[in-house]
Parts: sequence; C-alpha cells; structure tokens
Amino acid sequence: MHGTRIFTASPWEEKAGFARAVVVDDWIFVSGTTGADPETRQFPDDAESQCENCFKTIAKVLEEAGSSLADIVKVLIFVSSEEKFERIVSIIRKHTYAARPANTTVFAQMVKPHMHVEIEVTAKKSIRK
Repeated sequence: MHGTRIFTASPWEEKAGFARAVVVDDWIFVSGTTGADPETRQFPDDAESQCENCFKTIAKVLEEAGSSLADIVKVLIFVSSEEKFERIVSIIRKHTYAARPANTTVFAQMVKPHMHVEIEVTAKKSIRK
C-alpha cells in the first residue's frame, strides 16, 4: 500500500472500503466528497449548503495533510443538474479562485436522490510555513 490514508469517520469510508484522502509524497488525492454536514452527517436540502459542506470537509482533510484549498491543482465536480450548477458556481469560485485549478464539471445522477453535489480534488502539499 502506497502513501498515508486520511479518514473522516464517514460511514461510507468503511462501508465502501476507501479513504477520504491518500497522501503520496507531496500529492493529496481527495475522494469524491458529498455535501453532508461534517458534524451532523445530515444533508441539507439545498445545493448551495451541500457545496459549502463539500469544501468544508475537503479543506479540513487538506489541512490535515499539510495543504489547503489554495494548493488544489485539479477539481472534479459532479452536480445533479444545470440549474443546481448555476446556483453553486459562485461557491466553487469562492473556494477555488486562489488556486485556479484545472476544473472538470459533470452533470450526473447522484448515488442518493437527496445528494446534489460531489467534489473530488487533487492538491500538492503546501510549501508555505
């Protein structure tokens, strides 16, 4: 097994057998992260809150790995509809603008009907101290 695993205690990590992130050398690969509240594990009804929760979880994982949202080099966003994408695009910008990463956005059917957004990122460990 290569690298270090980071877990967030999401029940899906154990159920599906994956880590929230894998750190290999200076690279951090963050698994697709859905919009559940990181504290309560509940999903808000709206796409905007779910998107904020995705970035909240991702930011925490990146920090644990020695990085930040400003160090993202690639972001992959799955969103359930064009209408929801229009509602979250400014949130995506808010959290990724400092990094200006490569970005792919895909409209997709989510795993559960109450899910609206899933975000996966690749980041490089921060050299800032």
